[in-house]
Amino acid sequence: MKAMLKKSSFFPLLRTIYRKIKRIPRHPIQDSPTIDGFDIIHLGTEYGGWSFVDDDSLKGCTIISAGLGEDASFDIEFAKKYNAKIIIIDPTPRSIKHFSEIQNSLGKQATQKYVDSGCQPISSYDLSNLKKDNFTLIDKALWNENTTLKFFSPPNPNNVSHSINNYQNNYSTDTASIDVVAVTLDSILNDLKLKVSDVPLIKLDIESAEIEVLKRCMDIGILPRQILVEFDELNEHKGFARITETDELLKSNGYVLLKTDGVADFLYYRN
Repeated sequence: MKAMLKKSSFFPLLRTIYRKIKRIPRHPIQDSPTIDGFDIIHLGTEYGGWSFVDDDSLKGCTIISAGLGEDASFDIEFAKKYNAKIIIIDPTPRSIKHFSEIQNSLGKQATQKYVDSGCQPISSYDLSNLKKDNFTLIDKALWNENTTLKFFSPPNPNNVSHSINNYQNNYSTDTASIDVVAVTLDSILNDLKLKVSDVPLIKLDIESAEIEVLKRCMDIGILPRQILVEFDELNEHKGFARITETDELLKSNGYVLLKTDGVADFLYYRN
């Protein structure tokens, strides 16, 4: 293996090696072909960025971005490109700290390039021409009911992402956790006085809670044009049946799977 890897291949390669070590088979949706005829673009880093359809409905829009971590490259680039408002949902302490540091640096240009890591330096973000109105943080967990629940810590303390069902620790119920307030997407929209039609895109990177959240969205008619979702349980064979059910539910509600990175990130689009 070469000592230096291109940024565009580094993270997918690591995830492929991880899967081979754990002997996790591939789910059929991971091999779905990209659908032609759409202007699909990518914003953000290789680690924290996302692919989506570039269309006029995004100009000046409001989007939901659930799961911040310590890489806000997608949110920041999206806000700049479309003069958009980003509603960020994440209760993780390190994510809250990262958001606060971004807010304190608004108006500043980037002084360095992105790093090959899931933890971006604040100085790598181009925050010029961005204001506090562009970003709102809701420091709660996105879930399928309004409640208080355990938010389980990752097995590696260097990682930032916590999870509700603790898939990272083999679905155990007695590993380290913090208590967080959980809310539904519809309650957030109501609190912010937003209509479903006001939000053309949602991004869900919420460590396997995406399945419960998507089921509720489909049940109550929250059907944004674009859904960007990371199916984290593709890293655990136990979660395959849940992902199959969710994929079928999305398609039965008019969504088409336009693109996948071949690992865990998926772009669903509804005309």
